Amino acid sequence: MLKSARKQGKPEKQAKDAEGRMPLVEHLRELRNRLLKSVLAILVITIVAAFFYKNLIDFMLKPMLDSVGCTGGVVTQRNGRPCADMTVNGLIAPFSIALKVSLMAGVVLSAPVWLYQLWAFTAPGLHSHEKKYAMSFVAAGAPLFLGGAVLAYNVLPQTATILLDFTPENTRNLLPVDDYLDLVTRMVVVFGLAFELPLLLILLNFTGVLTAKRLAGWWRGFVLGITVFSAFATPTGDPLTMLSLALPIVALYFLALGICLLNDRRRRRNDPDAGLGDDEASDLDLTPSALGEMEQVAAPAALPEQAGPDARRINGYDDVT
Repeated sequence: MLKSARKQGKPEKQAKDAEGRMPLVEHLRELRNRLLKSVLAILVITIVAAFFYKNLIDFMLKPMLDSVGCTGGVVTQRNGRPCADMTVNGLIAPFSIALKVSLMAGVVLSAPVWLYQLWAFTAPGLHSHEKKYAMSFVAAGAPLFLGGAVLAYNVLPQTATILLDFTPENTRNLLPVDDYLDLVTRMVVVFGLAFELPLLLILLNFTGVLTAKRLAGWWRGFVLGITVFSAFATPTGDPLTMLSLALPIVALYFLALGICLLNDRRRRRNDPDAGLGDDEASDLDLTPSALGEMEQVAAPAALPEQAGPDARRINGYDDVT
């Protein structure tokens, strides 16, 4: 009795909407859960990366030391360019450097997890046949982010060489490792997120927010915006470093545009009225086959009073009146 009464008094769990609609509070609660899962994934990988801190810091410093590192107590390299000494200043600096390296590894290596959480938060707004692209989104997003990080890693030596050219002659440049890591972190995150631009455009197209026609009309603005963004995102702003970031993003933008065009064509083929507004009527099918079907509709049978010699009169009246 008590158990049945409890069951009767317990409120029933609200069924999920088939189209993914939910109140604002539910959206905020889901956003919180997605953020917690993303932060937890970053935290776990950061802790694991801390055990490999020595290997990670050597990997990050190697291109810089090979490019502009001072050797043998001289202040210039063989090609006559100034060099720099990587230094660690302060008692707390080694520990903070270890935290920065581990955290950056956690953000980069956990990209598949937080990209999936981003997609899972957006997926309820999609139709059921569009949710199957979730794994494709993650499978494409993680390599794109890692590709941007690798590009930043390869651009850094060229960036350092250009910046150190401003060093006065016969002077030694001391480059604190923590400042260098701040620069690496900013470039890795900026380059990685910049490479996610085509994926964001495809996501907006698949959700119906942005059409391929409108996206194609904005191509000049996108190219200009990507170029300006690359000029500010790169530390030096020189044409070589700027183009090394701008050209891949522009190429990815046009690749995303092609995918959006194919998706819109598929959507129009499956639903010809998908592009109509709420106040627009669909076109009538006036093809000969449709008219032939209309002509095949049988005429109504005559009433009893219409039969006989005076068929023109119906219920005492002729068909004119």
